Amino acid sequence: MISAFLPSPLPLPGLVARELDMAALALLQAPGAAAADFASPPGEPALVGADSVSWRVFKNPVALFVGGVAAVLLELAHPQVRAGVWDHSSFRKDPARRLRRTGLAAMVTVYGARSRAEAMIAGVVRRHDAVEGQAPDGTAYRANDPELLDWVQATAGFGFSEAYHRYVRPLSRQERDRFYAEGAPAARLYGSMGAPGSTAEMDALFAATAPQLEASPIIFEFLDIIRTAPILPAALRPLQRMLIRAAVATTPDWFRVQLGLDAQNRFGPGEAWAVKLACRLADRVLLRSSPAVQACRRLGLPDDHLYRVTG
Repeated sequence: MISAFLPSPLPLPGLVARELDMAALALLQAPGAAAADFASPPGEPALVGADSVSWRVFKNPVALFVGGVAAVLLELAHPQVRAGVWDHSSFRKDPARRLRRTGLAAMVTVYGARSRAEAMIAGVVRRHDAVEGQAPDGTAYRANDPELLDWVQATAGFGFSEAYHRYVRPLSRQERDRFYAEGAPAARLYGSMGAPGSTAEMDALFAATAPQLEASPIIFEFLDIIRTAPILPAALRPLQRMLIRAAVATTPDWFRVQLGLDAQNRFGPGEAWAVKLACRLADRVLLRSSPAVQACRRLGLPDDHLYRVTG
């Protein structure tokens, strides 16, 4: 349980709350796709408990966006992962839809009823069974290679927890360890048996993997695409660009230097403050249609369960 002070939900006028609710749902809902149901079956637990660090971290859509982009940057630095992601996904053609699908998968993994999360993950594993090829250096890869899966799971855990830690509220070492450990059941379902279960294990994986990571034009192409894609409403595009810079800043210092990311992606004056403000406000806005609130209702918990002060 996160021990820092958790302010009560931010009161908003009804119309504003509804508009924010719809905007947040749009970030997860791909056009034409059926809406995921997080409110049923009644009483069925998720892979992760409702009093977990994960449930509080994943409720924040702004920090999740930052952490998700940071995770992709780390993934794309690995040659085999980069080839699999770039050659077999829709990032180039429809980055907004791809990000929504990825975000929805994360929500189902954390908040969905266990049976539905297991079914979704099994489907992802089956689809990934067909993803294989060769990286530009001739090295063969398979999407379901356990070593590559470990890196993907690790970068996701790092990105989401680090973004929350930097821009919402600091997580203690114990809380960050808990966050990594809470991801283990889902990681195993995906086929990742060696994903880090603690901050120390994440640091060890970074040290072991760093020599394999490399700069690539694809990483900068991804940043250009995601910076201009219609992910947020037009009025919020300046914020979107700031969030991309926040994602770059979320990656480790040595990583940015090694890949040459800092030069064109540094915060402008006041931008870090603006990102923190946006993330902290998002952490107080109770979105009644969000996966987090719907999952609380499934378990018979009050809508504001994740917004209450804890000791």
